[in-house]
Amino acid sequence: MQGRGPEPCERTVTMGVTQHSTHSILYLDYDGVLHPADVRVRRTRGIYVHSPAGSQLFEHADLLEELLAPYPQVSVVLSTSWVRVRGFTHARNRLPAGLRRRVIGATYHRRHMREWEFTAMPRGMQVWQDVVRRKPSRWLALDDDGVDWPIWCLAHFVTTHETRGISDPSTQGILRQALTRNCWRSPRTDPA
Repeated sequence: MQGRGPEPCERTVTMGVTQHSTHSILYLDYDGVLHPADVRVRRTRGIYVHSPAGSQLFEHADLLEELLAPYPQVSVVLSTSWVRVRGFTHARNRLPAGLRRRVIGATYHRRHMREWEFTAMPRGMQVWQDVVRRKPSRWLALDDDGVDWPIWCLAHFVTTHETRGISDPSTQGILRQALTRNCWRSPRTDPA
């Protein structure tokens, strides 16, 4: 589904209440979000977290799955450099099954982009280009790289701690507030 725009919003009227089917996207970075940012690649060892000691790749992925559980309508677009370096399929397949099912694409597309142009852009502009292309009705970006995000994107941006990622309690609180603020209502909590 890479490169496809969102499905048009559908309206249905149920008992006098207008409901919208939404196309909500979470733009997801890996390093500094799902595990510490200090990730290295070695031919003999592969990809690993260098520091802090004892940290593991994707150690907070189950936590993100739990945080998104009340929001089944939220899709994920990968905004991580893992897609550019290792390929989309490899990057997607590193996620647990519940998150993997939500992934609909990535901000980087090898066949449709010049890599040098893409990497020269700040992460915020990479995400913004994808927002313009997909036109989601709601979106949020989760990333530890807060440098040069466009001012018009800041209301949609949750920055994470580069070492603790989303395991940081204040980050979890901000993420929950952002999900609520963006009206990503959970069918499990909406009044009947």
